[in-house]
Amino acid sequence: MSDFDNDLQSIQEARTLAAQAREAQRKFLHAPQAEVDRICAAMAQAAAEASVRLGALANEETGYGVPEHKTLKNLLSSQLLWEAIKDIPTVGLIRSDPLKRTYEIAWPMGVVAALTPSTNPTSTAMFKTLIAVKAKNAIVIAPHPYAAKCSLETVRIMAEAGERAGMPKGLVSCMTKIALPGTQELMKHKYVALILATGGSDMVRAAHSVGKPAYGVGPGNTPAYVDRSADVARAAKLIVASKAFDHSVICATEQAVVADSPIAASLEAAMKAEGAYFVNDEIKQILAKNLFAGHLPNPKSVGKSPQQLAQQYGFSVPDWARILVVRLNGVGRDEPLSGEKLTTVLGWYEEEGWEAGCERCIELINYGGRGHSLVIHAQDENVIMRFGLEKPVFRIVVNTMGTLGTTGYTTGLMPSMTLGSGGVGGAITGDNISVHHMYNIKRLAYEIRAAPDAALAPGSTDAQVQRAAPAQDERQIEEIVARVLSELEKHKQS
Repeated sequence: MSDFDNDLQSIQEARTLAAQAREAQRKFLHAPQAEVDRICAAMAQAAAEASVRLGALANEETGYGVPEHKTLKNLLSSQLLWEAIKDIPTVGLIRSDPLKRTYEIAWPMGVVAALTPSTNPTSTAMFKTLIAVKAKNAIVIAPHPYAAKCSLETVRIMAEAGERAGMPKGLVSCMTKIALPGTQELMKHKYVALILATGGSDMVRAAHSVGKPAYGVGPGNTPAYVDRSADVARAAKLIVASKAFDHSVICATEQAVVADSPIAASLEAAMKAEGAYFVNDEIKQILAKNLFAGHLPNPKSVGKSPQQLAQQYGFSVPDWARILVVRLNGVGRDEPLSGEKLTTVLGWYEEEGWEAGCERCIELINYGGRGHSLVIHAQDENVIMRFGLEKPVFRIVVNTMGTLGTTGYTTGLMPSMTLGSGGVGGAITGDNISVHHMYNIKRLAYEIRAAPDAALAPGSTDAQVQRAAPAQDERQIEEIVARVLSELEKHKQS
């Protein structure tokens, strides 16, 4: 089949699925909360039960990451997510204020077009499906071409479970003919009301350019600051584990350590004991040359272990190495490894004091991670709060793994695979995207105070205003003249 034929089939499939989704969502519109929750619970359970198989399938198809870690992300996006949102009201009257006599009524967006990445394909499909349907929307998944099979299988499992529980057929679907023109057609389709975009910067920009409401995420360039007050051994353990987790394909993974000088040597030793291999300048140059394709991470190096990177680019690392650490001096284009690296390579900086560490973190955030995330390891609450107040990011996780903390696995944040970067990062929200973002609210409001008499009285006509104006002006002039004369008379007497 030619690319042209595939493009046409992809466009037609997008149109068909969008139309089917709209019809199914109309049927679903009057479902009560109990029915919605029963359907979502069935889908969450089916996804959780298939998490191991789908994690292995995602790894096999994309070549990215670690199957066991993908399983954990699948459980986060099914079991843990459902526990977090199952009791949230999303149907009909969801809140009221008896004193103000206001009533809030949930209203679904409609048809959601969901773009999913190759790095977290199955977990993102689970997550987006659950939050969309919980809010009574239909959803059409447009997967990354590198992850088409595992994404389709994830959606098939969830859709069949939902339909067995009473969900209208077509409410949840996935494109099978993957091509850019088809994805564009889906996003632009007249029946699509909202776009959920997770993936690379170019894809997110395309989603925002369609002219429809869109939730997108920017790149992450997450620094991890380790203060002199930190539990250094624990910080080392968590940083190495987080950077190695699924071979660093989560956008909130630590991209650089900023170590406070007094504890830098002990942190380095502790990280080495956990499996961090500090590379020499020769390997640093090889990595800098090969980890990027233009301004983006090189797909060939994404989600790879240190040993895979070494074999691919012709250098040697120990078998025990879980991550590679590169000493860096600056931030920016002249130091390419200071940017987001979706693989097991971590930058290293040393700064004297938290103020200097703070400035270095801001540099890193501004170089490709504005609005996203930051990790801090410290026991000094003043330092922690200063980082919270001053950093231009919307997720600051404390004494935990960046990967699992920002996504809500090890913290009280809402479980999510779409992490907003806010206005500073080019997104509409800095929240962890969840079910609350999947519906609008209608507000019913009664009168609680009477309108003032002036608002009820008939207004003056233009002619009356024109006739009254000169008399009013004359009185004002007379008052001014009288006041001035009085002040002059007082001045003379004094």
